[in-house]
Amino acid sequence: MINSAQTGKNRLNSTFSRAYERFVKIRGHPREVALGLALGLFIAMSPFMGLHTAIALCLAALFKWNKISAAVGVWLSNPLTAPVIYSATWFVGTKITGTTLAENLPHTFSFKASLQLLLKTPAILETLTIGGIIVGIPVAIVAYYIAFGVIKKYQEGVREKLKERKARRKKKKKNRKKKKKKQK
Repeated sequence: MINSAQTGKNRLNSTFSRAYERFVKIRGHPREVALGLALGLFIAMSPFMGLHTAIALCLAALFKWNKISAAVGVWLSNPLTAPVIYSATWFVGTKITGTTLAENLPHTFSFKASLQLLLKTPAILETLTIGGIIVGIPVAIVAYYIAFGVIKKYQEGVREKLKERKARRKKKKKNRKKKKKKQK
């Protein structure tokens, strides 16, 4: 009998393996690909969900970094990870800005309560943005160095395999020429 938890784990590992394979195969200079990913992860820490991809693509194009890896980076922020990301950025942002909204949040839903919350939106966005910048910088830096190393190693491996393949073809061609000379 197959354990359903084990099957789920295998699927998750398979999904991550495929994502990793696709990421390292992104074409471009390792520096540009890594910078694109770092940018995408930095943008993913911002409170502007829904605009992350557009922002990352525009900035990646402006800086001439890899747009595909920037889009991949913003996918870190999704409905599953957003509560964790926004909790972290909110926590860090409140330590910097001193914003406290918990005791002022309405406990019942009403038009007046909704209006009060809407009036606090600029402070909420400011806190999340500042927290996102502070959390995003180290995330982007670490991601850059990891991605750069992984992509560079992968591309060097591909170049080495191509050199070996070319050398084998050259050797085969040389052997064929020798056989033809012996036959004459």
